[in-house]
Amino acid sequence: MAIVVAVLPVVAHADDLQTCTYTDWVWSVRERKAVNIQEVERPYRSLADEERDAATGCSLCREDQVEITLSGIKPFYMCKAVAKEVETALTRAMKAGFEIGTVVGYRVGRSKGVLDVYGRRTEYSNHSFGLAIDINAKKNGLYDRCATFSSACRLIRGGEWRPDMPGGIAPDTPLYGELKNIGWRWGGELDGLQKDFMHFSPFGD
Repeated sequence: MAIVVAVLPVVAHADDLQTCTYTDWVWSVRERKAVNIQEVERPYRSLADEERDAATGCSLCREDQVEITLSGIKPFYMCKAVAKEVETALTRAMKAGFEIGTVVGYRVGRSKGVLDVYGRRTEYSNHSFGLAIDINAKKNGLYDRCATFSSACRLIRGGEWRPDMPGGIAPDTPLYGELKNIGWRWGGELDGLQKDFMHFSPFGD
């Protein structure tokens, strides 16, 4: 009696079929601007380790990002793994009276890490994976030379930190409380010489 062996079709995993696209750039400390700006398009399955966040699975790909739209605010994007909880936290903060004017989320770029021989950053920021937000940058600036906040700190991006003004971020604000409740940390409490008062991420940096 003949034996018939059934051959099942090979089914490709979704990641094997998906395309990953993003706009890449590198921050040059010497030139004080983004350089090497380029559009990237490649199969999702070919992503390198540095193009994915190991803890969440979020990647640099636009295809992993979800649009968030809040009343009166320009839409922004976050990784689909965290988008819902971030949206809920921001909505609750606004309902509690915290004023949000601007939010920046997903934005790919090498803007952290040690410098290479050309004075350029070597690592992707948490924004690159859709795992960070900057809120009300004009009232919550980024400072260096700032182990402890004082008038000696140097403002390098955004506006002067104004926790006394509507939209200013401090530990006693609803925004801080809601984001802390989902496990996110505030850049205003970073160790070291930088204080990023607009910034929240699961890691703080």
